[in-house]
Amino acid sequence: MSLLGKTPVGMDQARPETRNKLLRYAPLTAILIVAVIGTFTLRDHLSFETLRENREALLAFRDAHYILMSAAFIALYFVVVVFSLPGAGVSSVTGGFLFGLALGTTFNVLAASLGAFAIFLAARAGLGRALTAKMAASEGALKKLNKRLRENEISVLFLLRLVPAVPFFVANLLPALVGVKFRNFAMTTVLGIIPGALVFTWIGVGLGEVFDRGENPDLSLLWEPQIIGPILGLSALAALPIVLRAVRSRKGF
Repeated sequence: MSLLGKTPVGMDQARPETRNKLLRYAPLTAILIVAVIGTFTLRDHLSFETLRENREALLAFRDAHYILMSAAFIALYFVVVVFSLPGAGVSSVTGGFLFGLALGTTFNVLAASLGAFAIFLAARAGLGRALTAKMAASEGALKKLNKRLRENEISVLFLLRLVPAVPFFVANLLPALVGVKFRNFAMTTVLGIIPGALVFTWIGVGLGEVFDRGENPDLSLLWEPQIIGPILGLSALAALPIVLRAVRSRKGF
């Protein structure tokens, strides 16, 4: 009997699986490709010099079209976060410059949080599912690590947000790869980025005076003792449940 014109059953099953796998990996792959391209093509454009040159035009447009400017700012900041483009700090400062401390902080937190959610969901749809399944089926040290992570999920997520040394992209990507709950990720993201957002927005509020002096804002303010101290204090508070659980497990209660 001729097999011409017939497709083996195994190939029929393999094609949808391959297609689905490619679709799952497509969002994260697109993010990584755009991030690499953007790093080399936009680093000289998303800068304080660009903001200084367009300062008057931006303020005039804001005054004439406040709602449109607000929506455009949130959308652009979202794109910067999703694709990890250079200029996240500039964007945060711009929020304070254009909208003041209260609204600027709100817009910065909203845009950064939505961008973080998008990265998390893109990573979880692809690599995250496979890695989470492997961790769940693992034994030995990896199984213990997975258990500890589940017990301290919220504390660990808060630490990733509050410790300034952790890059924002890493804090968005890593939780998706180890299978944390989205609701915990969302809550700790929104609350955890507020302190840093306040600092950068506050810098932006005084940006006009800085530009008038012919200077650029000093983002190293984040590392001043009066700023970094409270943030590190929040980090220690987030780490406290992890320490207490570790002590209790050693003592057997």
